[in-house]
Amino acid sequence: MLTTDHLDRWNAHEASAEAMIPIIGRLYREKGVTILLHSRSLVNKSVISILRTHRFARQIEGEELSIEETLPFLEVLSALDLGPCKIDLGRLVMAYRTDGRELSIPEFTAAVLADVTDGNKAEAQGPRDVVLYGFGRIGRLVARLLIEKVGSGNGLNLRAVVVRKGAEGDLAKRASLLRRDSVHGQFNGTIKVDVENDTIIANGNVIKFIYSDDPTTIDYTEFGINEAILIDNTGKWRDRDGLSQHLRPGIAKVVLTAPGKGDVPNIVHGVNHRDLDLSEQIYSCASCTTNAIVPPLKAMDDEYGIVRGHVETVHSFTNDQNLLDNFHKADRRGRSAPFNLVLTETGAASAVAKAMPDFKAKITGNSIRVPTPDVSVAILNLQLEREVTKSEVLEYLRQVSLAGPLSRNLDYTAATDVVSSDFIGSRAASIVDANATIVDGDTAILYLWYDNEFGYSCQVVRTVQYISGIEYPTYPQLGTQDRAAAAPTPAVAAR
Repeated sequence: MLTTDHLDRWNAHEASAEAMIPIIGRLYREKGVTILLHSRSLVNKSVISILRTHRFARQIEGEELSIEETLPFLEVLSALDLGPCKIDLGRLVMAYRTDGRELSIPEFTAAVLADVTDGNKAEAQGPRDVVLYGFGRIGRLVARLLIEKVGSGNGLNLRAVVVRKGAEGDLAKRASLLRRDSVHGQFNGTIKVDVENDTIIANGNVIKFIYSDDPTTIDYTEFGINEAILIDNTGKWRDRDGLSQHLRPGIAKVVLTAPGKGDVPNIVHGVNHRDLDLSEQIYSCASCTTNAIVPPLKAMDDEYGIVRGHVETVHSFTNDQNLLDNFHKADRRGRSAPFNLVLTETGAASAVAKAMPDFKAKITGNSIRVPTPDVSVAILNLQLEREVTKSEVLEYLRQVSLAGPLSRNLDYTAATDVVSSDFIGSRAASIVDANATIVDGDTAILYLWYDNEFGYSCQVVRTVQYISGIEYPTYPQLGTQDRAAAAPTPAVAAR
C-alpha cells in the first residue's frame, strides 16, 4: 500500500508538471515572461527537470516545495496582463505563506505584481541583433544559449557568426560541432545547413556565416544587421584599439570573452554590471575564474570584511594547451595536457580590483591545470576582519545563493558526494561546496566549483542582456509583499 501511495503521488506530480509546461511556454513566447523557481529558469524544461527544481527547495526551508502549491500561482499568471519580466514562483509562494491578509491566490498575485501588469507593464526592448566573432568552445555555447533564449523574438537575436574559411565542407563541420559536444551533449533542437546561402538554421533561427579573417573589411549592414552587439570569443584582441576594429557599420557595441587590457571595463555580472556606463562601446566579461571568485568575494567582504586572501584554481585543461609535448610560447603549457598537472599563472586575482574597485584586500593567486575537459574548482583562503563560525558562514552563503543580487551567479550545494562532472552544465558562476568549507576563527577557506565553459557562457549572455536593455527585473522583488500589504486589495474575478 505504501508503494502505491508513493507512485500515486509521483504520478500526480508529473501531471502537474505537464500542466505547467504549456503555460510557461506561452508566457515566454507571447509575453516575454520568464518563469523561475528560486532563480532557476523553468523555460524549455522537461517534466523531470521541473520536479527536480522543486525538490531543490529543500535547501530553503528544509522541505520540498510542492508543485501542487506552485501550479495555482502559475495558472493565475497566465490570466494577468503581464509585460516582459522574470517571475520567481519560489519567491511568490514564500511571500504568500508569510502574508497575513488572508487574500486568495489571485488577489495576492495581482497585488505583488502590480508593478508589471496592465498600465505598469514594461515594453519589450528587443529584438537586439547579436554577432559572434569566432565559433570555438565559448562561441558555440553562447550560440546555444542565445538560440534557447530567443523566446518571443523580442530578446537577443543571433544573426551571424564570423569565422575564417576552413576546408571544403566548412559549414557542415561547424554545424556538426554545434549539434554534438563531447562535454555538453547534444544540441536541444534541430539544425539545418544551407550551404548555398552560408547559413545554419537552428530551431528556426537563421544564422549567417561570414567568412573573414579581417574585421575591418566587414559591413554588417549588407546582411541586414544593425545596432548589433558583437561578442568576440577569439581573444585575439584584448585592448581598446584592437577591439575597436569590430566597430564597423551595423555594430554598436563589442563584448570580449576574455580579460580586457588597459582601460577596457571588466564586468562580472551580479557584482559590477549595474555600475556600467552604457554609453561605452567596448566591454570585457573577464575570465571564467574571475567570474567564479568575485561573487563569493563580494559576499564575504560585505558581511565579514576581508583582510587578505589567496586563490588557488584547479582548472580543467583548455585548447590553449598541447595534447602532447610541443612548442608553446608559455613554458609549462607546452607539456601534454592529458598527462600532467600543469602549474601556471592566473590573472584572476589581479582582475578582482577591476571588478571591485572598492575592494582593498590583497589577493594573490595561482593555478594548476588538470587532465579533465571541463569544470574547475577555486579554493579561496580568506583572512576575515572578525572571527566567525562555519555554520554562520554557510547559512549566510546559502541565503545569498537563494535571494538577492547574487542569486543568479552564486549557487550552493550541501551534497556530500559531488565531484567535478556533477557540475557540467551548471549556469552559476560558481557553486559553494558546503561540506568542503573550512572555518577557523578569522580564517575561512571556501571551495567553489564552476563550469568554466558553460557557467561562464551564461555570465556572458547575462552581461549582453543587460547591456542591450533586455535583462528585466525579477518579481516579486524583495519587500514587494510589504508594499502590497499597504495597497488596496484588487478586485479579481477569477478565484
